[in-house]
Amino acid sequence: MKVMAFNGSPRKKWNTATLIEKALEGAASHGAKTELIHLYDLNFKGCISCFACKTKVGKSYGRCAVEDDLTPVFREIEKADAIILGSPIYFGNVSGEMRSFMERLLFPNLTYTDPPQSLFPRKIKAGFIYTMNTPEEQMQERGYVQLFKLHEMLLSMIFGASEHMCSFDTYQFDDYSKVVSDRFDPKKKEQRRKEIFPKDCEKAFDMGARFDAGK
Repeated sequence: MKVMAFNGSPRKKWNTATLIEKALEGAASHGAKTELIHLYDLNFKGCISCFACKTKVGKSYGRCAVEDDLTPVFREIEKADAIILGSPIYFGNVSGEMRSFMERLLFPNLTYTDPPQSLFPRKIKAGFIYTMNTPEEQMQERGYVQLFKLHEMLLSMIFGASEHMCSFDTYQFDDYSKVVSDRFDPKKKEQRRKEIFPKDCEKAFDMGARFDAGK
């Protein structure tokens, strides 16, 4: 079994990356081979609307025709048994790199038939890990629930199964005294980092463990 994970945060050693690594540890605990890819290390852009992936009898039907750093990644995803996406929430959505990655990954595999169908060659599991500065009680009013449901629907439609987890009210800086952030209480943030974030890490580990082929 192989599990691939994609970090949509520009930071490689902070909240999102840490949770993704925990999820991969969970998968590895059941014998899975794992791979972590940092999207900000790659050179790519979002969908260019060429529709080569939708062209009848085209050589790129069902595949993204753009050749860049994502091309070999997509080939590897076809061999994977599960994928995990991870992103912080920036201005009410996933990061720009994750959004572009999702466009390129999902759109070619979704047909324009009625009803829409998946062209992905087999069923695999998909997971999404979201991190955000927003407290959980504000998630609904800011529309995040609808966003997460949309992603889960698309991932399920394309790959067959999907789940997600959220880490709320995250600790953003090493030293809050150096940042203009009067709206936040650094002590409460630090306390939550110590008490709640380890529980989020356990949830991420459990997600990865559930991706074991036998579950």
